[in-house]
Amino acid sequence: MSKTVTALIMKFVMTLIVAAIAFTFIDGNAWGWIFALAIIGTILNYVIGDLMVLPKYGNIVASIGDGVIAALTAYIFDLLILDFRTSFTSLIVFGVLVAVGEYFFHQYLRRSEKVEP
Repeated sequence: MSKTVTALIMKFVMTLIVAAIAFTFIDGNAWGWIFALAIIGTILNYVIGDLMVLPKYGNIVASIGDGVIAALTAYIFDLLILDFRTSFTSLIVFGVLVAVGEYFFHQYLRRSEKVEP
């Protein structure tokens, strides 16, 4: 398995755990929606945050951006899916925890020579 695939799996697991904390424990959402949100959030944060923002603007900007993208993605889920609920508290918790996790994930990406970007 390539290091990029391993890194994406790590990113997904981190997003899944953080989404579970924010949206299952705080708002009581079903695991299926949490799983779907984690998949979409992982893809968006990888493509936008890791491939576009991180190389141009650095770790702190990319981490904050990833947190904002994650919270916006969850909010859009709430608007589109009747069975998925968010609160201001869960969105803030999700965004902050994703940003913190991404900060350390980006350091791993930068240290690893065989991981894109």
